[in-house]
Amino acid sequence: MKYEWRKQEKDIYGAKPVPCVIDVPEQKYITISGEGDPNGEIFSQKVSALFSVAYNIKMLFKATDGEDKPVEDYTVYPLEGIWNKSVEGDELVKEELQYLIMIRQPDFINDKMFAAGLKRAEKKKPSPYLSDISFECIEDGKCLQILHKGSYDDEPASFEAMNKYCLENGFKRAAKEHREIYLSNPSRTDKNKLKTILRYKIVDEKEDK
Repeated sequence: MKYEWRKQEKDIYGAKPVPCVIDVPEQKYITISGEGDPNGEIFSQKVSALFSVAYNIKMLFKATDGEDKPVEDYTVYPLEGIWNKSVEGDELVKEELQYLIMIRQPDFINDKMFAAGLKRAEKKKPSPYLSDISFECIEDGKCLQILHKGSYDDEPASFEAMNKYCLENGFKRAAKEHREIYLSNPSRTDKNKLKTILRYKIVDEKEDK
């Protein structure tokens, strides 16, 4: 059996074009941090290094024999990013963006598998950024999310809808950073058809007092 996150984790990745509250449990990720314009070459190389490790972990897992394997294979998860935006007035300064980009790993992947996948990636496709990749657990907890359709530059309209939902339903944004989950490949998809899950942490205003 092949584990496919799109089909089996619709509660996490089945966002709709309207805001929705969701509780996100602790999840495993391979991550790499950085700062600067996501349209630049450094960001692209870091994304490439992440996917290289992710696919090498998958290949090693698939090649492993054992009756205790929970599944035979799995689909690699999409790229995600936690973004901390630096804003001067109403203008976004992309060169000052701080980010932690990542690819989620199935629950059955562990530190040893990560180390083996990283070593395999270093042999097959060397990159100066491979040594900066970490394996960690992240728990987002209570969040608000929405499916944004269209260009990344048009995300403010979706965030406005999220902020309005919070105001009308007694929630408060818990942190200035937000998460983006890229369901579409930007190199193969028209920018007007891109699908991105936007998510940020929230608290109940009553509980926060």
